[in-house]
Amino acid sequence: MRQTLDLTVKTNSLAVDALAEASSLPKQRIKDAMAKGACWWVQKGKQVRLRKAKRELKAGSRIQLFYDDQVLARKPEQPTLIENKGRYSVWYKPHGLLAQGSQWGDHCSLLRLAEVATNTPCFLVHRLDADAAGLMLIAHDPKAAGALSQLFSGRTVKKIYEATVIGQLEATDQLIDEPLDGKASVSRVTTLSLNHESDTTHVKVLIETGRKHQIRRHLAGIGHAIVSDRLYGSDHPDGLQLVAVLLAFTCPITGAETTFKLPD
Repeated sequence: MRQTLDLTVKTNSLAVDALAEASSLPKQRIKDAMAKGACWWVQKGKQVRLRKAKRELKAGSRIQLFYDDQVLARKPEQPTLIENKGRYSVWYKPHGLLAQGSQWGDHCSLLRLAEVATNTPCFLVHRLDADAAGLMLIAHDPKAAGALSQLFSGRTVKKIYEATVIGQLEATDQLIDEPLDGKASVSRVTTLSLNHESDTTHVKVLIETGRKHQIRRHLAGIGHAIVSDRLYGSDHPDGLQLVAVLLAFTCPITGAETTFKLPD
């Protein structure tokens, strides 16, 4: 069942009571949806998630609920904290976990799970496809988020991925610079190993730009789609064989050269 509610509270009431009165949903389901980030209201002029079911709402308050029982029933695989640097932290995001939530909820997102695990505010710095796995940075204050985000937008972060692709691909720093969505896009591919039995190749990919699905599209474009790529190749139950294994940059907070590498 999927439904949306957008209502203006007529009299002072608790959030869960107002939503229950305006819908056919049981209060327990509403509480669960609110806890998972499916409810929104305006606070200090900004639209934010409302998680407290017993929040007292004044008459005239606007509240929205985006309810989807299939989304809310999902159980995410937990991310792994690699290192906490204080103002930001480094995480391993597993396959299938979103970087951030949607209006329908955020309980299956790295951003929310990191917030719960660290009990600190969390801000998204960069993105990684939900189908992919690997290293991600999460900032813990707005200034750190802005400084780290500038590194990615300024292309001063070294980003290395590993992927298993279909077919035999022999490459040494092979340049792929096919524009994507009308924008310059640069990937460099190096073969790590060939598997003749499965007719696949394990490769390292360094990207100099960060376009949407860049690695997936570039590799598929040269005839070597990533194994289990349901969008640009063929689906497979094992999940997309693409992992972000290294992030290296000059830390804008300490000025130190910093490298995070995913353990084997």
